[in-house]
Amino acid sequence: MPHKFDVIIVGGGHAGTEAALTCHRLGCRTAIVTTSPFRMGVMPCNPSIGGPAKSHLVREIDAMGGEMGKAIDDTFIHIRRLNTGKGLAVQSIRAQADRPKYNERICQAVSAAENVDVIQDTAVSLICEDKVIKGVITQSGHKIYAGAVVICSGTFLSGVLHLGKLTLPGGRSGEAPAFGLSQSLKDIGLTLGRLKTGTCPRLHRDSVDFSGLDVLSYCREPLKFSDMSKDPDMSRPQLDCYITRTTEKTRQAVMNNLDKSPLYDGSGIITGVGPRYCPSLEDKFVRFPEREVHLVFLEPEGFDIDEIYLQGVSTSMPLEVQIDMVRSLPGLEKAEIIRPGYAVEYDYVLPTQLDFSLAVRDIKGLYLAGQINGTSGYEEAAAQGLIAGLNAARFLDGREPFIVRRDQGYIGVLIDDLVCRGTSEPYRMHTSRAEYRLLLREDNADDRLTPQAYEMGIVSTEQWQKYLTFKEAAASEIDRLQSRHLNKDMAEKLNRMYGVSVSPGPSLAELLHRPDVNLSMLRNCENLPAFELRLGEKIESLILYDGYIERQEREVKRMSELENVVINETISYKDVIGMSGEAVEKLGRVRPHNAAQASRIPGVSPSDIRALMIHLRKNF
Repeated sequence: MPHKFDVIIVGGGHAGTEAALTCHRLGCRTAIVTTSPFRMGVMPCNPSIGGPAKSHLVREIDAMGGEMGKAIDDTFIHIRRLNTGKGLAVQSIRAQADRPKYNERICQAVSAAENVDVIQDTAVSLICEDKVIKGVITQSGHKIYAGAVVICSGTFLSGVLHLGKLTLPGGRSGEAPAFGLSQSLKDIGLTLGRLKTGTCPRLHRDSVDFSGLDVLSYCREPLKFSDMSKDPDMSRPQLDCYITRTTEKTRQAVMNNLDKSPLYDGSGIITGVGPRYCPSLEDKFVRFPEREVHLVFLEPEGFDIDEIYLQGVSTSMPLEVQIDMVRSLPGLEKAEIIRPGYAVEYDYVLPTQLDFSLAVRDIKGLYLAGQINGTSGYEEAAAQGLIAGLNAARFLDGREPFIVRRDQGYIGVLIDDLVCRGTSEPYRMHTSRAEYRLLLREDNADDRLTPQAYEMGIVSTEQWQKYLTFKEAAASEIDRLQSRHLNKDMAEKLNRMYGVSVSPGPSLAELLHRPDVNLSMLRNCENLPAFELRLGEKIESLILYDGYIERQEREVKRMSELENVVINETISYKDVIGMSGEAVEKLGRVRPHNAAQASRIPGVSPSDIRALMIHLRKNF
């Protein structure tokens, strides 16, 4: 086994594999150190990709040459569009994966990368000399050297599993935790915290009575995440999901056994903070007593396995209580639990100690990505992994880091939030976190990120040519719609075919502003051939939201005035006259690159920013 690499990736989850494949595309000799080489990209919790804001992240990963979008397109067993009653900016795609096949698909992608070696071992400490990273030491005693290290440890850092009174060491069910690396991170000066997340019971499919449950059907239109995937054959087999609901018996099963939950038994054994937006069933009944009913989703995990994931029933109750909880749900009266839910507690690094490239401040060559930075979710992890891998490779080449701005991508919002604001609970991406949502739609992720990614060498020539063709086709169709006006014959066709009453005169582009007219209708009236679904979405959104988009672009331009105020690295915030002590402390810790980033740090007031601007004008 070689002992010298360009980049070492610690962990083979969603962050680690995207980081490794990005380094591979840039020609770096890369090692993935993982305890489970055949479980790379595994889905230990919900077997799904996408959803509000998360699908935007997947589209951005794809726009930068990443793997997640292509992998889910190849392996989904159920796909649908969410928020269809809302605007395009917050609509999203969500797909259920064939869980074993998704894992296999990611392993195949890593295996096909010739300059990526997978090392089955556990990293227990860092080799760091004079604040420069040199490599890692593994549990088996190997010293592996590299110019950069990306830690993507997921929930494994000092991981502990909780199931009622039972407490076991583990990063997830059946896999050992990583001990030692937390102390090594502390030894180089980092502050760590403790977080908690959980998973839901899995049921045997044959023990569920689906007959009385609400059906959540898959979509028949050709949805996909990646522009590099072929249009899916929607005649391919898919599986329905189902919905049931909690009952008063469910509430009683939980509330009568709270003393058996490690969250509420008074022992204080769980010290980590859990996710606000994905609470356990115990938390739901305790924190929201006014809610009589909670939805529960039954999600299949694959064609060839019998497991059903019980989304909405995250729990760390003992197995016997979980059985009572599950069997209190309509349709699940005879359900058999294949695998119980459990909580997992783990260490994370306070992300305000990173810079905007995901590099650890003051330690050259060390990058962190995924749940080690306090996030939750496969998509958030993969997005960070891609950026961390990219910047690790650029660091080795002596290039400036690539930083995604908040107006440029949800990836930028994610990283900016972590670095400027930090998090004390598992961070989950929401569309509401982005102030420029209309600019950060699913349909324009390629416009926002593909040109830069191609220039940096992480997007293939094939993807770049496809992007250019796609962009030219959209521009051509928009020109046609703006220049073509509705005549009498076409107005009559619209009325006859779709019941739309409209007078001749307006341009076809103006017609698209009507809620009862869409692009497909206009093209059908002209007998024009259909084109790819995503191209139609891009065209409609650019026309429909043109005024709003221009308004947000003006807001971005105003904010760019602060973005362009660069803060010199040598600044001493103690010397800024009129700045509060809290601002001095927080700015000194985060060390923002510009005034806009400084303004987003909690505790830094507008008056602090004014004082900073005056100081910068006078001294730099």
